[in-house]
Amino acid sequence: MRCQIGKGSICHNFCRSQIAEALGRHLAGDVMGCYSAGTAIKTQMNQDAVRLMKQYYSINMETTQYGKLLSSIPPVDIVVTIGCNVQYPFLPCRYCEDWGGDDSTGKSDLKLLAVMEKMASNISVLKNDFTGRSVVKIVNTLIL
Repeated sequence: MRCQIGKGSICHNFCRSQIAEALGRHLAGDVMGCYSAGTAIKTQMNQDAVRLMKQYYSINMETTQYGKLLSSIPPVDIVVTIGCNVQYPFLPCRYCEDWGGDDSTGKSDLKLLAVMEKMASNISVLKNDFTGRSVVKIVNTLIL
């Protein structure tokens, strides 16, 4: 299967996908290898996201992860896209889904926290869906 939502675009990999990677490692790291990657890299993660992840989840994203290009991660089994109304490149995978959502950059803390809570819920559902299957290895998951 190849996951495609449109054709090539720029995915900066510095806010919601980094949140999702951090929450994925925190909530489902026992069954999923979680990666956030994009077609371009920003030099700094969204500082509101970094602050709120520290405050509410005790995760310091600046010490646990960094921006990555799609070409720098291993092959993945699952691809999750998270909206922003952008088009993503073709990505080979066994399963893909889109979590939708608008860009949260520059929004209030309450809106960003709502995004984090929704991602945590989505990750728990995804983990439960794949834990019930006979997965021999950790499933590598890319979150764009």
